[in-house]
Amino acid sequence: MTLNLKILLPAAALLAATALAVPAQADTLANMERERALLIETMLDGGIAPAERQVRLEAGQRRLLDLERMVLRDDKLVGRNTPQVRRAFANYDLTFLVHASAEKSRTMAETWLAQLGLTTQSLMSAKRGRR
Repeated sequence: MTLNLKILLPAAALLAATALAVPAQADTLANMERERALLIETMLDGGIAPAERQVRLEAGQRRLLDLERMVLRDDKLVGRNTPQVRRAFANYDLTFLVHASAEKSRTMAETWLAQLGLTTQSLMSAKRGRR
């Protein structure tokens, strides 16, 4: 199989020029939400041992705390009135999970479950079934 250099070189040059022309966009809110989703997934994962879960949660909590601080200090979010930004700041306890947990002296899991309206009593009285 031979490559046609007359086609390949201009295509590579166009690809390189396009990559240089489009700056990388790092959205602090999206990054924080992605990290929070990974942390919640770790909390709910029944396939990992409790010791491993604790290690992952501690590491994820530190990363999420840094991302929460970045979002709270991000001046670009002040002028944006998108649904994502409005929803994030309207649901402070769910969005800024580490900060809200520290303010309430609870674990992240307790804070998250309480915001969803799930208590130990409601979980214990739940019945398994089909809808």
